Amino acid sequence: MSEPTAEESSGRSGGRSGAAEPQRPRQPPERNGADVGDPPAGAAMTEERVTAPAGRMAPREPGDADAAPEPVGPTAAELEDRWRRTAADLENLRKRCAREIGRERMAEREVVATAFLPVLDSIDRALTHAGSDPRSIVEGVRALREQALAVMTGLGYSREDETGVPFDPARHEVVGVVEAGGEKARPGWVAEVVRPGYGSGERQLRPAAVTVVRAPGG
Repeated sequence: MSEPTAEESSGRSGGRSGAAEPQRPRQPPERNGADVGDPPAGAAMTEERVTAPAGRMAPREPGDADAAPEPVGPTAAELEDRWRRTAADLENLRKRCAREIGRERMAEREVVATAFLPVLDSIDRALTHAGSDPRSIVEGVRALREQALAVMTGLGYSREDETGVPFDPARHEVVGVVEAGGEKARPGWVAEVVRPGYGSGERQLRPAAVTVVRAPGG
């Protein structure tokens, strides 16, 4: 049996050496203290600064102890200025409305006074001619009465002095009662107008003062 050569001995020993030595695992590269997926430093503080409620100071970052706080909403001085401007506008509006109401009332008074000027002129003429014909005084007073009633009707306040009509608490004011008697003296009806009323409904100046027929046994 022949002896192994030097090359065969070397190949065998090399094969045994390679099979016995395990492979070492590869180490990952070292990082500089921060993961790739981690947010950058200061990102959380930035989000807090953006989402701070209006009117409050944004939180300061570490190391900003000497920095002034940054206002997020309107300051107290700005709010006070807005309030003063609004109050001034409301006061001006109130004064303007008061002036307009005053002008409207004055215009209404002028309309009424102008409507009664012809009545005053008629009274002056009646007094001028009263000495020459005393009997004309009665006719003059009647004419003045009709003229004044026409003015009141034109202003929307007609005379209310009807008798023999059912009593209406919206138009009449009871000042007395009478016993039933006569064809028109029905119980609950107006028997006499003591003082006429003027106007009706929402435009009533005053109700008519009347006496009402009493029901039998009432």
